[in-house]
Amino acid sequence: MFSLFRENIRIALNSIRTQLLRTILTVLIIAIGITALVGILSAVSALENTISSDFSSMGANTFNIQRYEFTTQRQSGKEVQKVNPIISYRDVKEFEEKYQFPYTKVSVSFAGTQTAEVKYENRKTDPEVTVLGVNENFIQNSGLEISEGREFNVFDIDNSSNLCVIGSDLVKAILDDVNPIGQTISVRGAKFKVIGVLKSKGSTFGNNQDLRVMIPIQKARTLFTSPNINYSLSVKTDKKDMLEGAQDDAILTFRNIRALNPIEENDFGIERSDDLLNRIGSITDYLYIAAWVISMVTILGSSIALMNILFVSVTERTREIGVRKALGAKKKTIATQFFMEAIIIGQLGGIIGIVLGVLIGYAVSAAADFEFSTPWLAMFSAFTIAFIVAVVAGLLPAVKAAKLDPVESLRYE
Repeated sequence: MFSLFRENIRIALNSIRTQLLRTILTVLIIAIGITALVGILSAVSALENTISSDFSSMGANTFNIQRYEFTTQRQSGKEVQKVNPIISYRDVKEFEEKYQFPYTKVSVSFAGTQTAEVKYENRKTDPEVTVLGVNENFIQNSGLEISEGREFNVFDIDNSSNLCVIGSDLVKAILDDVNPIGQTISVRGAKFKVIGVLKSKGSTFGNNQDLRVMIPIQKARTLFTSPNINYSLSVKTDKKDMLEGAQDDAILTFRNIRALNPIEENDFGIERSDDLLNRIGSITDYLYIAAWVISMVTILGSSIALMNILFVSVTERTREIGVRKALGAKKKTIATQFFMEAIIIGQLGGIIGIVLGVLIGYAVSAAADFEFSTPWLAMFSAFTIAFIVAVVAGLLPAVKAAKLDPVESLRYE
């Protein structure tokens, strides 16, 4: 049994070698379809991983109050886009005072600049550091973690202390040879003592989350005095089942702060981390569908090409098939020979397509700074599809070869 199987493989390989050009073209067509599938699925998976990890950094059981909703509705040319007022410092302070929902923590922050230059002794960074003014709840509400030292407490914020928490890349840039905790750095001429270092978060879409400095919000307001600063509000609940109630109470509180009457729409946006992830998931679903459609069209073409090359092979080897049948070869043996040929060609195309697809997915992820992960599901799907293509494409030619009459085949020229 094994020797017969080995003989079928040898015959299939010999046939492939004698039709090398057509075989190469067919393998390439299959590989293009598999490459499209694996490459697109790899890139989409990397995009989904990156966005999910980015938005999940908001923290669990958390929602934000912001100037606009995450998505905006399309409007015709005659409609005027509604412009919401900024979330001012007065708004956030009033919200902190009035919002009393149980088991919640309110985070207040603003970005002072994204182009700060940070100095330590005779060293300094490039002007690309983000400086944030935050309160004592910002780090927890944002899903951040401290790797060294500690985070801010309420006394640090209330006393507007000259303290800071820094990102891991800032340590590598200017504090790599010393213990960063207790060192004094300079931001815009103001001195800050480092009390904590954040765990690395990486970068998303070119935005380095590890190259930043957090300082007490009142101290940041004295350094960054631009008009119309837009503040960020984040609310975290300790109990997940209270999230809906906390959100409803926050909306009511902020509407009262904005002095909106009952019939007026909100002039601010509410976003939850799970809402964002669901929307991102719906977008990536469409991308997955597009990947499958593109690859299926290509693979359909490769199936037809493979079937055609096998039909041609049956025709060219009609006399050979007649000789084999005359010597006692069964229909099953003849059919198996052509099946083996189809499967070998299909798997060659599948393997090449998987390798190229993974490389393309990795290249796209590296270029766009996405979080790449090995696309095992896409690779398994591609392997399965290549096998199915080979079986489907090889079925009719194998049946045709098995049904050839040995006498008529021997007469074929």
